[in-house]
Amino acid sequence: MKTTFLSAALLSLSATTSVAQQAFDATLTAHAELPAASFVPAPEGAPAHFNVSGRFTGPEGRVTDLYANVQDNGQALPFPGQPLQGFSGIRSLGEGRFLVLTDNGFGSKANSSDVILMFNIVRPDWDSGRIAIERTVRLSDPDQKVPFPIMNEASQGRFLTGADFDVESIQPVSDTYWIGDEFGPWLLQVDADGKVLQVLATEPGGTLMRSPDNAFVAAADPGASPAPEVITFRSGGYEGMALSEDQKTLYPLLEKPVWDAATGTQETVNGVPVLRLMEVSTETGEWGDRVRYYPLEAAGHAIGDFNLVDGTRGLIIERDNGEGDPREGWAETPAAFKRIYLVDLERTDENGVLEKIAYIDLMNIRDPEGVAPRGTIDGVFSFPFVTIENVDRVDQNHIVVANDNNFPFSVGRQQGRADDNEMILLEVGAFLNAD
Repeated sequence: MKTTFLSAALLSLSATTSVAQQAFDATLTAHAELPAASFVPAPEGAPAHFNVSGRFTGPEGRVTDLYANVQDNGQALPFPGQPLQGFSGIRSLGEGRFLVLTDNGFGSKANSSDVILMFNIVRPDWDSGRIAIERTVRLSDPDQKVPFPIMNEASQGRFLTGADFDVESIQPVSDTYWIGDEFGPWLLQVDADGKVLQVLATEPGGTLMRSPDNAFVAAADPGASPAPEVITFRSGGYEGMALSEDQKTLYPLLEKPVWDAATGTQETVNGVPVLRLMEVSTETGEWGDRVRYYPLEAAGHAIGDFNLVDGTRGLIIERDNGEGDPREGWAETPAAFKRIYLVDLERTDENGVLEKIAYIDLMNIRDPEGVAPRGTIDGVFSFPFVTIENVDRVDQNHIVVANDNNFPFSVGRQQGRADDNEMILLEVGAFLNAD
């Protein structure tokens, strides 16, 4: 156990918890990136409309002229093709290959209707620092399994878009894939070609849960009480979703606390804000009755990803909403809290709250060999992105971590420059074996 490189600010945050947490060092061993403004063509059979994306990201709505909507970081929209970036879920496939999920496009239903949802198989070349795309799979609903009208309801291909779902987590199960969404929140099962097989509403213990973005939620008049089933916050759905070793159980984890109508505030356990962790059978699609809780270090935090890596032991990213390295001095709200926690599903208290066994600090990564092309100062590398949404174990001593670059809006790595998708390999053997 070490606390080398920990800042006083982070130490004060961890002191608010009731159980001392073990802090471990992480060492950067490899770095690769997919440049911002990386695109793929629209899939065959898609309407010509999808040859351009980003039309609806301007403050006044639709922008039709290419590159007319210029961002502060130099990126301009709309642009030809479909955005490849925005990695928001990862699984290591072995032999240097990774399954990565691209999120809904530009962050909301309103601005992402011209983005087709996809996931990719990628292979980073750690020597050259480049990321190769081996296969791109688009999501579609030709058999009308989605229970609400989709953006491409009347089109032949019925491709799914960022106005239909906000996909944030993915798990390969046999020859299919399960995907967690934030809008419903929904769970989708798709086949190897991305065709929807089923869509599950969130009903743990038989209780329906919906977000304000759910297609079946009617907007209330100003001042009216929300519908009782609206208890998850907008952009608070399934950011992480782990899979049991036998592939029989999914563990979807909400990004934000649910709304507690009884108290009129976010859900807490013994005064600590918590996130609900649920169970779903991959064999029957049925929700389990058991709910666990992940405790946040602060009410404004969120999680970025969740994967089981060894039996019931798993990794969860917890982060604040800051971006930019505080050591450089240019960010208005710099990143301060970006951690990966080790948990065990069988280690909870009497209320079902998970124990945080240990953590690594992504703002204080050792880089004595100068592996990183940017972000290392005095031998310390930081990962100062607002959304870090990918973590999985690669082998007994290494994990892979990647950011969602929120293209084209986020600026976390370098002042005035849109963020790339960065993938890093960390040596964390002691952390993975913490007890």
